[in-house]
Amino acid sequence: MKQLFNNQWFFHKEALGTPVQTFFDTDDWQAVDIPHDWMIYDSEDLYAQGISCYKKTFTVDDVGTDRLSLLFEGVYMNNTVYLNGEKIFYWPYGYSQFEVDLTAHIKSGKNTVYITNVYELPNSRWYPGAGIYRNVWLFRRPAVHLTTDGIYVATQRQGNEWTLSIDTELQNDCGTDVMMTLRHTIHAPSGDEICCRTETVTLKTGLQIDRQTVTFQNPLLWDIKEPNLYCVKTELLSGDTIIDTDSNCFGFRTIRFDSREGFFLNDAHVIINGSCEHHTLGALGAAINREAVRRQLCTMKKMGVNAIRSAHNMPAVELLELCDEMGLLLFTESFDMWERCKTDYDYGNYFSKWWKKDVTSWVRQNRNHPSVFIWGIGNEIHDVNYERGLTVTRMLRDAVRELDYHSNAVIAMGSNIMGSTGAQQCTAEVDLAGYNYLERLYDEHHAKYPDWCIFGSETASTLQSRGIYHFPLSNRLLTYEDGQCSSLGNCTTNWGAKDTDTVICAHRDREYCFGQFIWSGWDYIGEPTPYFSKNSFFGQVDTAGFPKDSYFHYMAEWTDYRVAPMIHLLPFWDFNPQQLIDIRIFSNAPKVELFFNGTSQGVKEIDHAHGTHLSADWQLPYQAGTLRAVAYDENERIIATDEQRSFGDAETIVLKPDRKTLLANGEDLLFLEINTVDKDGIFVANDRSRMHVSVTGAGRLIGLDNGDSTDFEQYKGTRRKLFSGRLLAIIAAKTEAGTVHIEVTSPSLKTAILDIPAVNAPVRSGISCFMENQETYLEKADEIPVRKIELINHGASHLNETEQSTRVTATIFPANATCRDIAFQAITSEGVESNCVRIEVEENTAIVHALGDGAFRLCCSCKNGGEVSEILSELEFDVTGLGEATLDPYKMVNGIHNSHCTNEAKLSFQGGVYITSEERTRFLFENVDFGEYGATDIHIPIFSFEDELPIEIWLGDSENGGTCLVKDFYRAKSWYNHYQENVYELPQRIKGIQAISIVVYPTIKLSLQGFYCTRQEKAYGKLFATENNSITGDSFTVGEQAITDIGNNVTIEFEHMDFGEKGPDKIIICGHSPIPINTIHIRFIREDGLEIRHMAEFPQSADYQELTFPIPDFSGNGKINFIFMPGSRFDFQWFQFT
Repeated sequence: MKQLFNNQWFFHKEALGTPVQTFFDTDDWQAVDIPHDWMIYDSEDLYAQGISCYKKTFTVDDVGTDRLSLLFEGVYMNNTVYLNGEKIFYWPYGYSQFEVDLTAHIKSGKNTVYITNVYELPNSRWYPGAGIYRNVWLFRRPAVHLTTDGIYVATQRQGNEWTLSIDTELQNDCGTDVMMTLRHTIHAPSGDEICCRTETVTLKTGLQIDRQTVTFQNPLLWDIKEPNLYCVKTELLSGDTIIDTDSNCFGFRTIRFDSREGFFLNDAHVIINGSCEHHTLGALGAAINREAVRRQLCTMKKMGVNAIRSAHNMPAVELLELCDEMGLLLFTESFDMWERCKTDYDYGNYFSKWWKKDVTSWVRQNRNHPSVFIWGIGNEIHDVNYERGLTVTRMLRDAVRELDYHSNAVIAMGSNIMGSTGAQQCTAEVDLAGYNYLERLYDEHHAKYPDWCIFGSETASTLQSRGIYHFPLSNRLLTYEDGQCSSLGNCTTNWGAKDTDTVICAHRDREYCFGQFIWSGWDYIGEPTPYFSKNSFFGQVDTAGFPKDSYFHYMAEWTDYRVAPMIHLLPFWDFNPQQLIDIRIFSNAPKVELFFNGTSQGVKEIDHAHGTHLSADWQLPYQAGTLRAVAYDENERIIATDEQRSFGDAETIVLKPDRKTLLANGEDLLFLEINTVDKDGIFVANDRSRMHVSVTGAGRLIGLDNGDSTDFEQYKGTRRKLFSGRLLAIIAAKTEAGTVHIEVTSPSLKTAILDIPAVNAPVRSGISCFMENQETYLEKADEIPVRKIELINHGASHLNETEQSTRVTATIFPANATCRDIAFQAITSEGVESNCVRIEVEENTAIVHALGDGAFRLCCSCKNGGEVSEILSELEFDVTGLGEATLDPYKMVNGIHNSHCTNEAKLSFQGGVYITSEERTRFLFENVDFGEYGATDIHIPIFSFEDELPIEIWLGDSENGGTCLVKDFYRAKSWYNHYQENVYELPQRIKGIQAISIVVYPTIKLSLQGFYCTRQEKAYGKLFATENNSITGDSFTVGEQAITDIGNNVTIEFEHMDFGEKGPDKIIICGHSPIPINTIHIRFIREDGLEIRHMAEFPQSADYQELTFPIPDFSGNGKINFIFMPGSRFDFQWFQFT
């Protein structure tokens, strides 16, 4: 008997280090649904550390000779199982299925099982979820029984004849030999019984394997177009009584990889257009749901995907079964690390002792599925560069082959260091050569290793936010002030492809390369490269399931216009008047045309077979109207159209369900898109309206998501804002039929109402389905966010000597927006603050003053009450004829502003600069204005894969006559994609306009964000007498660091002394008086003309001494005079106000 065991579980969480007895003693338990991801319930603290515990009490009749066990399909991680307070089991890995034998510990009557799991940081490189996030099953088997995943099926073809092998594990715990009947019944894809094979077996004590074969003539094949699934039902009989049973689906198919011609499925050539997918499901977190997985796969299949990579861990049963049903090939993975950890608390700590059990669990669970065609034994594994790596590769390979001895799938690894000898040696031991982001090595390695079957195991890593456009298309920028990535196609990582065209062509044009798996299909929580927000930006679909523009770029190349013609036009059409806008069309058709307000802007052809530019692009200055894209076939027939129209403010809420009915089975899901339209019914693509969602009746609201990585509002609440015009509500079924009543409200908009019938459907025993989102109460619940800032330039956009300023006004939409704080900033093409202009702000007006030559974007932003700019509006400007502006070291001098680098350097995140060279590299920064007083320290933020590397700081050019100021080490524990700064004290104060060189000695790639210095106010700094602005008088001698022999009527003046409102209360003077007393008059002349005088009586000493004198009443900005009257003799070294 196999029984779903997801109901009546309770949950409790404690801090790390809490003893297990605390869980046994507490009464504070929360009833939860299983599957359950406890992390997802607080999106503001998604990686909370802790020990969680689940418990369930259940009743068992007299066990007799039966065997009882619990099967957990996935619990994250470090899991310990207790039965009735006794520890009985431990399993560390959070992604593999495990079975707990209860037989020796169970008692008749009530039993309570507890399972604790531990989450410590740093852990997974992405969001893993936590808790019992997959299904739980209870098995009660007789003493003679079938084992879990112990039936292994495989098909082999000889001509038109196929052989089905059925190998069945049988366990006899009776202690004596027994005779049983084993029956296999085969069902065709139609469900009809087509074959039954019965065999009498004598079973000795222990485990043995029964092997049977069945021959078929011309069966229906499983492939990606027609995934015909057969089923074998296996029954174990004692006499005429069925005592155990199991069913397994399988398919008749062949796979073949050729090092010259690629991949063949059933002898038909197939190019793998694959996507990498993590296991999380947006607002559901890691908690598995079949319908949510189905939605993901359907979305990918529509894009043209024919294969999935379960990155980078064992897939859920639901994913396996749906890939089988839908005709998607599956690259099933196991480990993201081996013995060498990638984070402090990841699975690498357990691998050496546990890998064999995890591999066994994985292969046995996956091997019967016809979709599974690749076993992935490791992703980006560091170990391959060490001698032990080759041994582990062979261990894993041999273990997989031992378990999948019929070779239902082949073995691969995905490596991002394939240039190394170690990686190549390990790759030679497996069946396929997987390259992560290393297309540049394909041709070289194909020539070097002609027998290798090469593919892109992980490619692309372009970045995009749905509905966000950073112009122009020609400017490629990694980070932006709104925390988003441009959907134009001009944002990518340093390690990834230059753009989507590049990665498509690299695999299209190499016949020997059998395909690729892009990173990634869907966005996922975690790895928010290049920011520190919440979700990834790698996906072609956001976490809410809304496609981005890049989705249609792939669709245009991975689908056939003769089967499913398509065209996609971007961006939306609502910008600043006369702003130059890039317009793009993606289509699988050979020819497209763009119209604006009915006038053709030209026809363009797209060469999908051989071209390297796979879109049609235009630029138009914005004005209100309609863009229309038209796709033509080779006969000039219109086969598809798309349109973008100018729109106004939101007027109406629109509810778009993905289905018309909901199955009242407790598990079905309805995905509801919420958006708005203007008074003309046009979609408001930049709307940010806040929505409140209420679900009553026969449904439950279980998730809200808008796909915005910068939005940390709760997935499990009832209020969220639209992002780029859309919000997703996930509504789950209950177990009773009725009406699902949905109401969506928003300030200033009419309530939208939708009723969906929930119809009767079978309910699986053992499910749990009562949890739903909790009402969210927010201070800003009634806010009306800004959706657009319209900028108008009232002067020139090209500033020069004759026109050095211009005025720009900003208008907020909608006019009744409650969040009205806006900010102006001048930004360079590299995404950092420009030093070529100064901006004055008067309410919603910016007056821009040119300071030096350069191009910049005037950016106006609004945070809508949050911490990150949500709305950006931009106009482009440039300045010429004023000369080069200086760099300000008291702000970040970004790495990209270097004048010269001795090795290749690329723009990195946050304006930094990225180098891949593994040798000495010098960054030179020229024209840096340290000011009159100067700096005594320098802060250098670096992201490095090393914890320590040598560093030097030079005044001037280190390669041409400079002076080395600092020779030290940069030290910081490597933190992925995080800059961490070291501070270095300079041996001298650097003043005026200077050049600075930063020299590093990396052994692996790094990013230098830049540098900055601590601003020290001159008024409170340690000032040498020689640093005066003027000196007058009868007698004095100016030395290197002191003015000596100061005599009659000498005045030493220091300008720009800004003491602030409070001012100092004392002064320290370092000097030498060779006479009994020197009277020093200290005069402060404030800029408003007020004079304040004090005296300091400096006594005789043998050498220089430091003395402190009270100085009240100095405040504000002005000049300090030190006045020496007749009869003075003084040597003056330095002073400092405190």
